[in-house]
Amino acid sequence: MPRSRKGKRGATSSKGSLRQEVLLLQLSAKTPLSRPGKNGGKGGSGASDDELASDVLSHYSSASESASVLDEGTGEVVDEQTAQEETEDKLKQCIDNLMDKSVKTRLAALESLRLAFSSRVLYDFLLERRLTIGDCLERSLKKGGGEEQAAAATLSALLCIQLGGGFEGEEAFKMFRPLLSSILTDSCASLSARQSCARALGMSCYVSASDNAEDLVTCMGHLESVFVGAYPLGDGSLPTVKAGTPALHSAALQSWALLGTLCPASHINNMVSHHLSRLQACLESSEVNFRIAVGETMALLYELAREVDEEFEYEDCDVLCESLKRLATDGNKHRAKNDRRKQRSIFREVLHYIESEDFSEEKIRFGVEVLYLDGWMRRRIYDAFKEVLESGVSHHLQFNPLLRDVFGLGAPLILDPSVKATRISRTEKHLFNSAAFKARTKLRNKVRDKRADVM
Repeated sequence: MPRSRKGKRGATSSKGSLRQEVLLLQLSAKTPLSRPGKNGGKGGSGASDDELASDVLSHYSSASESASVLDEGTGEVVDEQTAQEETEDKLKQCIDNLMDKSVKTRLAALESLRLAFSSRVLYDFLLERRLTIGDCLERSLKKGGGEEQAAAATLSALLCIQLGGGFEGEEAFKMFRPLLSSILTDSCASLSARQSCARALGMSCYVSASDNAEDLVTCMGHLESVFVGAYPLGDGSLPTVKAGTPALHSAALQSWALLGTLCPASHINNMVSHHLSRLQACLESSEVNFRIAVGETMALLYELAREVDEEFEYEDCDVLCESLKRLATDGNKHRAKNDRRKQRSIFREVLHYIESEDFSEEKIRFGVEVLYLDGWMRRRIYDAFKEVLESGVSHHLQFNPLLRDVFGLGAPLILDPSVKATRISRTEKHLFNSAAFKARTKLRNKVRDKRADVM
């Protein structure tokens, strides 16, 4: 998978290569592979769709538990293989149910597959079934109601994450992109479906088409056409929108910001000059979540602009900082306490970054590893994956090669109890992170220069 595929990320290091080779040998020996097979026919199960969803998750849970005790006896290997086969049978049944005439059955199948895709890595299983699943999702997006379209859009993004950034993922994205864009920009479509399509379009493009400048610009244009509906009118006042629309604007803005991390310097300058002042006006929105999305996007644009020009200064910076200070100390009683607390926390960080260029590093722990979020770009990328994968993001950070490549984590590791005790020292971590930061900065600038020729 090419390193130029993503935005801000870490880079691999040769430090500790002997230990990594040992771990990779363990990985190749112990990673359970999906059993190859053909697209299954209709199963003979008499269970309801809700029971089917529960069974899929329980089988995944038992399979992962079996994987952790492979060396304790020969019986566990058989148990794991049996659980894997039963899980695949359940998933095949769910795939068949995507073509059922009953809307309830299709929705239950979509939900079951969403839970399975977000909780496990299924590349081998999905590789030969991707066209069947793609056809089913395409049908749901074209002919389904709002709820079914929303569920199908989310599953399309998960499918792209499962297939990765190679040919298979690009093939899926080309199938879904016109449908996701059409629903997103259709003012008559349900708001929940449009919101799901906004997130799915951003994530799918980021994962599967980030090297294609034409697709990148097209997707960003569709997303921009949605959230500009929240921009101030000619007299400077904010438009009145119907209930639920701010959530759609937030989803479109955040996906647009995600794709912005892939843009070359020339395009970033246009983004900053065209959007920063308009986003500043949106800080007066009455919707707290939209205000927060706007604040985080402004901080991201600042970070992108400073990467292009270290001396970047926004002309209305003083006015902006005053607005941010007010939001960072907002104590209006008519707002919910949790909303006030969340808003104050976010805008304190935004204000601190704009004034001093200092970002509070965040640590995400998963397994025995730690992911460092050291900037607004890296946080936006992580949050985007978390929104789609939900609680399964930790599992994918451990085992999904795509996410590990995006965040510079190296090859997936499977650690035995005896290996877990061998932890990296603080000095090694510091040296590794310093080297990774320099490497990804050079790589990102080189990739952006190439994209600039196209965009």
